Amino acid sequence: MSLVNIKDSEIDIVIGAVNADLTSFINEWKPVFSSFHLIIVKDPDLKEELQIPGGFNHQVYTKSDIDRVVGPKNSVLFSGYSCRYFGYLVSRRKYIISVDDDCVPAKDSKEFLIDAVAQHISNLTAPATPFFFNTLYDPFRKGADFVRGYPFSLRSGVDCALSCGLWLNLADLDAPTQALRPNQRNSRYVDAVMTVPARAMMPISGINIAFNRELVGPALCPALQLAGEGKLRWETMEDVWSGMCVKVMCDHLGLGVKTGLPYIWRKDRGNAIDSLKKEWEGVKLMEEVVPFFQSVRLPQTATTPEDCMVEMAKAVKEQLGAVDPVFTRAAEAMMEWLKLWKAVGSGSSAAV
Repeated sequence: MSLVNIKDSEIDIVIGAVNADLTSFINEWKPVFSSFHLIIVKDPDLKEELQIPGGFNHQVYTKSDIDRVVGPKNSVLFSGYSCRYFGYLVSRRKYIISVDDDCVPAKDSKEFLIDAVAQHISNLTAPATPFFFNTLYDPFRKGADFVRGYPFSLRSGVDCALSCGLWLNLADLDAPTQALRPNQRNSRYVDAVMTVPARAMMPISGINIAFNRELVGPALCPALQLAGEGKLRWETMEDVWSGMCVKVMCDHLGLGVKTGLPYIWRKDRGNAIDSLKKEWEGVKLMEEVVPFFQSVRLPQTATTPEDCMVEMAKAVKEQLGAVDPVFTRAAEAMMEWLKLWKAVGSGSSAAV
């Protein structure tokens, strides 16, 4: 699969480094990543020095870089795998592909290596169809088309802003499911991509995603990474919140979100009991969050991603703040992120 007419210089690969030794990880991805620029963000809590093999065009950001760019008081936003968000912040390229360091390339049903970059870019550069579901999934894929009854007025589609890939081996299951089914593995490779319908919510994971920064960059935000909150810990839920924010934005702006290919192979998911301790308060409060995101509507005056973030933060504070004070703090974090986004100059061509 080719990268359409996209230049390598338009793509950044963002890697959140929670493990110090990246040698095996980087070398496994060499056939896919070798021609692209890598942004490697070291978890600020990781004490060991990173081990990175040579031969790659990469830039490493450490805690000192995070402190320099966003200030020490904001660096807490980027602990654990949330360090990937710092890569989103400092990138200057149109397309970002994000892969966690516990994942390696997967193989398709014919045992061919899956080029995740090419597939993500294919998803982002082909139109999406969020306003009427096509039962043959992606109608723009070779060999597919629109089915009988699909409105001709909608067949041109809209821009795709977000591509959500999947996982073989260890699927992205929540902690209770992991604990109940510790030996469960995903071996089912489904050769399909589909557009998520407008107004449909979905849990989005930063483990394997790609997005167009120009269209939705500010919405990819670690608002719920509130370290030091005591009993309220959201360490594995912040990308779910972020994903619902970006989905509401896409629906409002008339943009598309796709899911399906590409697959990656996930090797490790940590300890289910430890994860449950960290995420349980967040899991319970998500029952309050989902109805909000399903019903919230942004004003027509919100015409840019930045506008949408401001309005989303207002709605979160007004409608969810009374449910739990954590949501008021989340709204404040969203506004703080937007200030950082503007202050750092995200979207410009200036280097960081």
